[in-house]
Amino acid sequence: MSMHPLVVATGSSKVELPCSQPVAPLETKGAAFCHPSMVRVSRPGKDSGYPPHFLRIDQRERKVRYGLLTQKDESVPLKSITVEVSISGFIADVSTTLCYENNKCNPVEAVFVFPMEDGSTIYDFHAEIGKKSIDVMIKDKQKAREDYDDAISSGQQAFLLEKTEIPDVFRLSVGSLSAGQKATLSLSYVTELPVEADDALRFCLPTVLCPRYTPQGTTSVTKGVPRVPFGSIPYTLSLTCHLVSPNGISNVKSNSALMPLEYLSDDKTEAKVSLSPGFQFDRDVVLLIYYNHPHQPTAIVENGLSSAASGSLMRDPVIMISLYPEFPELTEQSLSIKGEFIFLVDLSDSMLEKMNGDPDSDMRIESARDTLLLLLKSLPLDCHFNIYGFGSDFQHLFSNSVKYSQMTMKSAMKEVKSLHANFGGTNILAPLRDIFGKACIPGYPRQLFVFTDGEVENTQEVINEVKKNASSHRCFTFGIGDGASTALIKGMAKAGSGYFQFISRKDRIQPKVMKSLQFALPPAVTNIKLNWHLPNLVKVAPISETPHVLFNGQRTVLYGQLKTKANKNAVGRASLHYTLCGKEYKSEIRFGLKIDKHCRLTAHRLAAKVLINEKEDERFLSSMKDKSETIKKEIIKISTEAGIITSLTAFIAVHKEKHKAIQQPMVITHIPLASFPSCSQERISWESYYTSCIRLHPRLRGGGGGYGTPPTTLRGGGGGYGTPPTTLRGGGGGYGTPPTKLRGGGGGKPKDKVDEGDSADMPEVRSDNLLKLVSFQNVDGSWNLEDRLMTLLSKTEQEVLQKMPAEIKDKSVWATFLSLLWLHGFNSNRKDEWKFVALKAVAWIKAQTGLNLELCLQAGNDLLGCQMDLQTLGLQPS
Repeated sequence: MSMHPLVVATGSSKVELPCSQPVAPLETKGAAFCHPSMVRVSRPGKDSGYPPHFLRIDQRERKVRYGLLTQKDESVPLKSITVEVSISGFIADVSTTLCYENNKCNPVEAVFVFPMEDGSTIYDFHAEIGKKSIDVMIKDKQKAREDYDDAISSGQQAFLLEKTEIPDVFRLSVGSLSAGQKATLSLSYVTELPVEADDALRFCLPTVLCPRYTPQGTTSVTKGVPRVPFGSIPYTLSLTCHLVSPNGISNVKSNSALMPLEYLSDDKTEAKVSLSPGFQFDRDVVLLIYYNHPHQPTAIVENGLSSAASGSLMRDPVIMISLYPEFPELTEQSLSIKGEFIFLVDLSDSMLEKMNGDPDSDMRIESARDTLLLLLKSLPLDCHFNIYGFGSDFQHLFSNSVKYSQMTMKSAMKEVKSLHANFGGTNILAPLRDIFGKACIPGYPRQLFVFTDGEVENTQEVINEVKKNASSHRCFTFGIGDGASTALIKGMAKAGSGYFQFISRKDRIQPKVMKSLQFALPPAVTNIKLNWHLPNLVKVAPISETPHVLFNGQRTVLYGQLKTKANKNAVGRASLHYTLCGKEYKSEIRFGLKIDKHCRLTAHRLAAKVLINEKEDERFLSSMKDKSETIKKEIIKISTEAGIITSLTAFIAVHKEKHKAIQQPMVITHIPLASFPSCSQERISWESYYTSCIRLHPRLRGGGGGYGTPPTTLRGGGGGYGTPPTTLRGGGGGYGTPPTKLRGGGGGKPKDKVDEGDSADMPEVRSDNLLKLVSFQNVDGSWNLEDRLMTLLSKTEQEVLQKMPAEIKDKSVWATFLSLLWLHGFNSNRKDEWKFVALKAVAWIKAQTGLNLELCLQAGNDLLGCQMDLQTLGLQPS
């Protein structure tokens, strides 16, 4: 191995090539590798995890062209993508067909790097050239790559489908496609659909692949992907979805234009919907499917393959059950739960993007600010909290989590309202290590909330960091906008025994975040046990682990392998037992053991993926090399038996009829994706930063130095706008270097102290009146009777005081009662956002003695024009 220049002999001449990557000795593939413009250099070691690299040598310019770089006005061989989705219950079976045609005069190698929803299980891949079907095999990934290279260097046509180093990004290589030749490639996968906050099932077809943040010293998968402007993608997408549910299909919504929903049965248990023509590839395609009874438990018993090995997973029947644990809803008592809440917020440049395509819509950072404000006001009374911002670097509001109080909350709100997305890249690993490196507060369980648009390359390393610290916290994640890494968002939540949610174009982030806060507040469910009750002689081998965490009303899917067949009329039961607050609960389903003989092995493949995931976790935790190698072989064995690819295996197809070696230089074409100029790994220019600061934060206060160069402080003095910022709230010196604290700087106030009378200096919440009202609330749940509250209620001070019952001596009681009425009377459609705020207000009002609630209700209804009752407000006498 050497870092010296690479010397390549080409015919009678030698070319010296600068090479920044360590390489193994040059391999020319012997006589079969005949064209002088193509040589192969591979990194040493079959288990290095990197594919061999072809170097395209231009002898005139004497430079190496790595990978797939032809980017002029050449036509792209991928012409169309057709997607057929079949959704039965909560399982989606997806078939994707990609049509290629080489319009060039030379043979083509086309490489398509594309995202896929994490958790998807690819179980089928086949290729056709003309009407000739090409045999496909699953192999060890390294061996598959070598077979692919051998085939195309020998003039044969080959196809390789593999996972990249990023778990939710795949690479499809087509080589070599002869001039004028057509090819059709099809891949199929199955996936479980997650449940949204409003009980919809969410199907996502990712089309957006943003550049991923790549830590120094690692290789980027997405950096070399060519980009074209929106509307210029040279291939088309069509999508049709077939829906089946015995409980009835009530509606389908999407962030993209759909054709009208077509029911295929009178009882609305079967329907079809299609994507409208003209999709522009500027967003992930998201379908929200609504069933009439979404929480209905289900069970499927699926027959195996008679041709599979005896005793194997694919040979025996598999049972798949879904349960919906139920326990009491949130009450005021939930607000007494102790906890440490840490909010980790992405402040990278890509958070400046819009939440949707509307130019007037919120930017991602604006939605994140609003959500943080709502979270701060919704926290339980006895808790600690902290806020981290991260990008290329990270900062925290407090050096350690602080007690939740009026003073600390007010301090936090000031900083939240001033947050900007100006931290460059997306290095999430560093702040995670800082958080986990600090001791937990005894008696206050740690709850971590992560907000990001999820564009990182070291996904597995981040997930592993969460997994290593899973015993000390729960992790709740939110993927914001199109292109968010599903592997990162889902993986962190799973590793941290939490819950994940995605916020796409038409979603409001606040209801989803409040749903996760509701999951975080109750005490953890304990003593979780799964019991199978089956007829005599029928044995089941559990495939899924017993769940480590349960959330109210959220689906739990479990798999089991039936070792002996039962009578077709036999009935079995599965029950999930758990304890909450000392009380025992149970979720149960009864099912028939009659086997469906017309199945597509969906449950088997999903069960195999569960087994593989568990083996991969075991391999990660293993410190012994021999054991790790044994587990690796087990993973490859399950993968090949089940026909599903993993990080260790790949699909390979070789058309062996053509043996003539390449006679012309092969054109390397990388299939382009849509351009995302602000999804950059690099920090935006300081000129752009300065412009965005003026637009987002008009209260910048400088010092007398003029506006000649980028700013030096957001609030500071005397130096003008000299260089990049040093603090978000600083003083005295201007903006010297990237920020180091969310609140700090030589001239700022102490970070744990805030004046009670400086509310006028606090930036205003944007025009959302609900968020304004929430921002006025005190930590204890009360409101003060002040001018800004009365303005929001559209009442004068005289009107408010005239209607206040004489028995109320504390104006805060009246202000709190009116605020509670206003929330229920004028914002009932957004109750998911303010219910925690209302619970705190109810608890505070109930703690006041001597109140005539009926009298207060009548006076409040008269003043605001409402018709509420005490039961609706949660104030009914106990």
